[in-house]
Amino acid sequence: MSSTEPSSGGFNSIRVLVPGTGTRFRCGGLSVALQTARLLSTLRPTEVVTYRERSDGHPYLDDVLQVEQSPGRSLWIVSWGFDVPRSLSRLRGRPVVYQAHSSGYGFTLPPGVPVVAVSRNTLGYWGDRAPRNPLFWVPNALEPQWLERGARPSSSDRNTFTERPIDVLVQKRKSSPYVLNQLVPALKAQGLRVEVQGGWVDDLVDLFNRSKVYLYDSAEYWRGQGVSEGFGLPPLEALACGCVVFGSFNHALADTLTPGVTAHQIGQGTLENDLVRISAAVASPKQWLPAASTIEELLAESSEARWCERWRVLLSQLDDLVAHGAIGLSSAHVLRSPSTRRLRWTLRWHRLRDKVANRLSG
Repeated sequence: MSSTEPSSGGFNSIRVLVPGTGTRFRCGGLSVALQTARLLSTLRPTEVVTYRERSDGHPYLDDVLQVEQSPGRSLWIVSWGFDVPRSLSRLRGRPVVYQAHSSGYGFTLPPGVPVVAVSRNTLGYWGDRAPRNPLFWVPNALEPQWLERGARPSSSDRNTFTERPIDVLVQKRKSSPYVLNQLVPALKAQGLRVEVQGGWVDDLVDLFNRSKVYLYDSAEYWRGQGVSEGFGLPPLEALACGCVVFGSFNHALADTLTPGVTAHQIGQGTLENDLVRISAAVASPKQWLPAASTIEELLAESSEARWCERWRVLLSQLDDLVAHGAIGLSSAHVLRSPSTRRLRWTLRWHRLRDKVANRLSG
């Protein structure tokens, strides 16, 4: 039996559930879900299933559930934030995995639903909220064009840096008011060539390759949304293209960005401090970039080949969990963790009981 084949009690196919594939749903979450389906198809038969809008070439969830009265041997993967509780309810009785990106949506997971976290930040979140659910960690992968076409300097040419027409690149979405309303105008006032990208770009790799410094300050955006940065691919994409990264270190960004090593903190104390450091990075990018070996090691861990390797092992472990009855919303054998409320009331009761016992014994 090859490594891509399921065990006798495992899954023979995978279904990746998304709301739709049209422009209405175009975002980083959809891109990652479609990439997940594409890569999983190299391991086992995989298809994308939609549930809000019908998409050409993909089955629709209502149709699938109507035809398939029994769960079968398909593994379902759900990931769409606020829709997860309803998706799990509709798939009740079928083996489901939650591919967790952002955390903080507020829902709880039923027992027997494995979590595949894309960051250690999210892994820790579910390790606290669902400690008896099977937990796994598979970071997102950079798409091949970033590794193949990224113009990052190698170890042999660290003393040269190709002239780039954009001094500072900012992507408007997720940027803080500080960056857009204070830092960008101040950088422009110093004569730096700053580009704020707000619309659709056909070739993002080319845009990053033409930039010296990249700013990514998402902490306030996600705090306002009430959920976390799920993974944070843009800083990695910037590093793959040889950009000096100034960013925040919130949530999953702390998985891959090390202050003063792979990235530099933005909004560090004062506007003047940011202006001095960013101007210096524009003037001498090679002095602010991580070591070439550091970048290559980081990117290798984010490659699609590494992603597939992790998922191959994970699928084998999921097969074993099925054999042990550890996956399934209706399984009576899966372990359960008490609710937070129950844990707190139990602690209070024990303290009260011990206090009374101490008084009686005194």
